[in-house]
Order: sequence, then C-alpha cells, then structure tokens
Amino acid sequence: MLKHEFSVDPTCESSSKVVHQVLNKLGGEESDIDLPNKKVCFNSEHNMDTLLENLEKTG
Repeated sequence: MLKHEFSVDPTCESSSKVVHQVLNKLGGEESDIDLPNKKVCFNSEHNMDTLLENLEKTG
C-alpha cells in the first residue's frame, strides 16, 4: 500500500465525511482527515491521480 497525503478544502464536518466515504469506496485503509489543517492522509494501492479524480467527481 502506498501512503498518500494531499490538501483538500472541506468546508465542514459533513464535507469531511464525504471525502472519507469516497476514499473508503476505493478500498483504501486508514484514512485520516485533518479538517483544521486541510490535509488527508490515506493508504491505498491506487495512485494519487485516481484518488484525486474520484474526489473531484464527488464535488
């Protein structure tokens, strides 16, 4: 598994939950969303482009 860390801009706890759900659907493990610092850490076999593409589709 690859560990990915990237910036996101969730505006509230609800947005944070949506990000978590999208990442879990991709079959990753141990997602951690740091809302105050706008960071996501996620372990996945997918590359960063795939992760970001799926998040962008969600809005």
